[in-house]
Amino acid sequence: MPTVLPSSETLLDSLNPAQREAAEHGRGDARPGPLLVIAGAGTGKTMTLAARVARLVLDGADPQRILLLTFSRRAAAEMERRVGRALQQAMGLPGTQPPPRLPWSGTFHSIGARLLRLHAESIGLSPQFTLMDRSDAEDLMGLQRQDLGLATSKQRFPLKATCLAIYSRVVNSQQPLHDVLASHYPWCAEWDDALKSLFRAYVQHKQTQQVLDYDDLLLYWAQMQAVPALAEAVGGRFDHVLVDEYQDTNRLQAAIVQTLKPDGRGVTVVGDDAQSIYAFRAAEVRNILDFPQRYDPPARIVTLERNYRSTQPILDASNALMAQAGERYAKRLWTDRQSSQRPRLKTVADEAAQAVWVADQVLAQREAGMPLKSQAVLFRASHHSAALELELMRRRIPFVKFGGLKFLEAAHVKDVLSLLRWAHNPRHQLAGFRVAQLIAGIGPVTARRVADAVRDAADPVQAMAAFAAPAVAQADWVSLRDTYTALRTQDGHGQWPVDLELACQWYLPHLQRLHDDAAMRQADLQQLQRLAAGYGSRERFLTELTLDPPEATSDEAGVPLRDEDYLILSTIHSAKGQEWKAVYVLNVVDGCMPSDLSTETTQQIDEERRLLYVAMTRARQHLELVLPQRFYVQQQAVSGDRHVYAAPSRFLTPEVAACCEVGGSQALTSHRQATREQAMAAVDLAKRIVAAWD
Repeated sequence: MPTVLPSSETLLDSLNPAQREAAEHGRGDARPGPLLVIAGAGTGKTMTLAARVARLVLDGADPQRILLLTFSRRAAAEMERRVGRALQQAMGLPGTQPPPRLPWSGTFHSIGARLLRLHAESIGLSPQFTLMDRSDAEDLMGLQRQDLGLATSKQRFPLKATCLAIYSRVVNSQQPLHDVLASHYPWCAEWDDALKSLFRAYVQHKQTQQVLDYDDLLLYWAQMQAVPALAEAVGGRFDHVLVDEYQDTNRLQAAIVQTLKPDGRGVTVVGDDAQSIYAFRAAEVRNILDFPQRYDPPARIVTLERNYRSTQPILDASNALMAQAGERYAKRLWTDRQSSQRPRLKTVADEAAQAVWVADQVLAQREAGMPLKSQAVLFRASHHSAALELELMRRRIPFVKFGGLKFLEAAHVKDVLSLLRWAHNPRHQLAGFRVAQLIAGIGPVTARRVADAVRDAADPVQAMAAFAAPAVAQADWVSLRDTYTALRTQDGHGQWPVDLELACQWYLPHLQRLHDDAAMRQADLQQLQRLAAGYGSRERFLTELTLDPPEATSDEAGVPLRDEDYLILSTIHSAKGQEWKAVYVLNVVDGCMPSDLSTETTQQIDEERRLLYVAMTRARQHLELVLPQRFYVQQQAVSGDRHVYAAPSRFLTPEVAACCEVGGSQALTSHRQATREQAMAAVDLAKRIVAAWD
């Protein structure tokens, strides 16, 4: 491949000056210094990163030695597609000819899984290890909790889900257990020693069963990087390391990036500190704030400010919101897309009125030619949309809700995948325990005997054949035994996805027996089989599906999958990375935004502000921030059920309100003319916003 192709300039001509500066960073240097691209919302981050990768390849970089890390498989696929298209265009290749591939493009966790399989034996793992999803990990934690007698404690010991959450935060934040308990789980602080014993047993059982949980993929990778010979082998595999959405990394991920290239040469990270909203997953905003100083000399910073998504009035309000933040990378988003329509701050009486008003607006926009799919309703917490969901169902307005049940959390999907996991890894006790209990007549005690027998056997198939099932379960046991034997015999070689079809065939009678809505659930299994066709092996399918599952199932409330158009309901966290023509943000009041559970520290309040910023910058043309004046509160100890008044969000400062349409065309009232008591009773939004800061 030529060192520089003249047509590579065509690739760069499509970029604005800041994007081009990022794409060309270090040009002519085989090992360019570290680069931080601060990419504001809607500023063409993906295109810029794709252009940088394509430019590296055009200048002679080997695609096999480029590592591109993202936070979702879809993002990785989209990045690879854009890089391929850019290379085809720049190199003058016909569309029928495939462009160079990026074999090392994927999520942190999927790349970690690949590297661990390559080096498994060097770190004491079997190459056939299986990956547990979150629910399986909780169940295994629960079993250890019971075995240690912690479940029978007379005091309130944390439930299995809480125990796993604590364990996960310790791993990803790289903080001592004591500090994690003090800062995030103070009510569990007295259980420090017991939790250490529980986590030790949990880790030991994972190692015995040769299973990893989601966090292990990063933990083992980081531990592998701590061994000089392995660190050299892994880091030496790549010339360039590029990371998307760097503001979402936790301390463990940041440490992995740094150990891959300790001197920073060849490292590019792209992100936006203003969109760091995943602290509950141990994401650390300081990773991006401190990135330049990790290296000597410090990393170069390029800032993208030109927005290609929203109108200028929406950006003005968003800029005013983030101007309140303390430590941040200064930027001012701007666009050529002018508009006379400003964002609207809409006051409504209560949650019921909010639901009616939003439904009215959605239908009005639809009548004006805007499809439902081009509109989204966003909210801080999943339950905030309850009243709206009822109103939408009453009016027969179809909708899909994101931020609820995930595909792999559905019982019927987990049942089938557990059979495949058990066949793939007979030492996976938890999978065997679940599958055995699907058979009528086999309870937990017998199911555990089955899982233990298969785990300990030199020949798992022979162990299944020798197991004496209860007489009442004999017929169904024979069917399971034969299916398991077939799956083990195939062992996933050359038979994929036939073995998934075999597993579904075995499961169908149990699906019909266990679930009244079997027909709807069967559609999920058919979707599972369609997904399977895109993977080359059982191992790849089980790993990738666990790492990046589909969002929704037919169980999800209110999902009319037969309708061609539907409104989007989403938590703000699930909406990140998306955009719609019209966005309605619910409950922009104190207690909801910021959440009353996230106002104890300055860091928490800063993240809540960024959350509202993410919601606002999803809108392309229309932005509506809705403020209910009161909420109906049940079971008050003294006064019984009652209404309580809500104050506008503290983030709606006069500077933000000045960028919005407030109370129709009414101007803001001077804060000297209003008191908090008057504001609570007033309908006028402008007075209430100012009074909240009196």
